[in-house]
Amino acid sequence: MGKAYIFDHPLIQHKTAMLRNKDTSVKDFRELVREISMLMAYEVTRDLPLKDVEIETPLCKATMKMLKGEDIAIVPILRAGLGMVDGMLELIPNAKVGHIGLYRDPETHLPVEYYCKLPSDIENRQVIVVDPMLATGGSAAAAIDFIKERGAKKVSFMCLIAAPEGMTVLKDRHPDVDIYIAAMDKELNDHAYIVPGLGDAGDRLYGTR
Repeated sequence: MGKAYIFDHPLIQHKTAMLRNKDTSVKDFRELVREISMLMAYEVTRDLPLKDVEIETPLCKATMKMLKGEDIAIVPILRAGLGMVDGMLELIPNAKVGHIGLYRDPETHLPVEYYCKLPSDIENRQVIVVDPMLATGGSAAAAIDFIKERGAKKVSFMCLIAAPEGMTVLKDRHPDVDIYIAAMDKELNDHAYIVPGLGDAGDRLYGTR
């Protein structure tokens, strides 16, 4: 059974508050998304398997712990998810990166797929799906559907801001998936935007608002 983790680290809370500010510039917004994603990646990768390795220090030989293997795939949901990838790659530079393109129908609010490209060995990797916002939960659930259909066995989801409605949908559709959230907000408004939220993450990342 998957678990939900809501981060309470002071640095993440501080940077998330700055991210929400409507006056934060595109440059600063991008840097904050990268920094928060990197901080969150520490917790997301907490359970990576380790192995015993013999090394030689300047004083003696010793058995130490090192990663058993960095078999990780980061899969951003386009386009806003791309903003989270660089921060994660700073910690796990050997991770492979896939891409899933979805857009939300403005009337039905349901996800529509337009692109999906994943690593060929996706079934052997720990997959981390990333998107700044978990609003209705439809896009995240659909993205994970596509990944599981291609053989992925261990999938987690990481976002910056979530609404309770999206959390419920994702848990119902994928009860085995761990969910990592920087901040849980109050609700969705009539346009399916998270309140208080931060607006459209893609527009704020790429200056298209």
